[in-house]
Amino acid sequence: MTRVLVPVEILEGKTVSPGLMSLLVTVDVTVLGYHVLPEQTPPDQARHQYEERATEALEDLSEEFRTAGGKADYRLVFTHHREQTVDRIADEVGARAIAISGVTGDVDRLLVSLSGDVAADRILSFIEELIGNRDIGATLLSAGDSADDNSESGMRGDDRLDAAAKRLRDGGLDVRTERVPNETPFDALVGLLPGHDAVVMGEKAPSFRSFVFDDETDRVASASVGPVIAVRYDPSLDGERE
Repeated sequence: MTRVLVPVEILEGKTVSPGLMSLLVTVDVTVLGYHVLPEQTPPDQARHQYEERATEALEDLSEEFRTAGGKADYRLVFTHHREQTVDRIADEVGARAIAISGVTGDVDRLLVSLSGDVAADRILSFIEELIGNRDIGATLLSAGDSADDNSESGMRGDDRLDAAAKRLRDGGLDVRTERVPNETPFDALVGLLPGHDAVVMGEKAPSFRSFVFDDETDRVASASVGPVIAVRYDPSLDGERE
């Protein structure tokens, strides 16, 4: 089954929203409890000091996932480098996607970005498994240059968006499409957040790092972003780019 990694700043009182827990019941979950250390603090020292408290919190989170109807295990890491650690643990557990928790209740509609030169097939396959037979809708977005042309596949952006929508509709999903050619992928995502409960995008899509790791975080937070799920790039599969 597909595995999703959910990073949580476990000693900062951060948790996972009930809506994200419910959304992920169709996949396996690994909760990554991490704590970012000052450069001068050795990880072994922090582990000795904080491991028991962090482990208790992770066990509680894993139990909450199970109560919601899902399945979750956990990993605990003390690190100096958050981004590298998230990528490393995702590789170790074989995670197909990374989910960054945001405030949300029930997830009724996903905003799915197909902007940029993304591997749309992997994103759509993930959406199909994530939603399953549940009553969750999806809005497919193509923004910026990708709304006009996709040079990697040779398919125009409009054609790719229509093909993606047809695939999901043929599988019984409630699908809408949005084309925003005159805005950046990031701005288009932010503009469409109202009415959507979670975002799904490719790991190397133009907006992902802005949502999760970069200076745009404060700007996005002001727009009340729910969970952001990044479908990871796998260079070993079929030569598709993200």
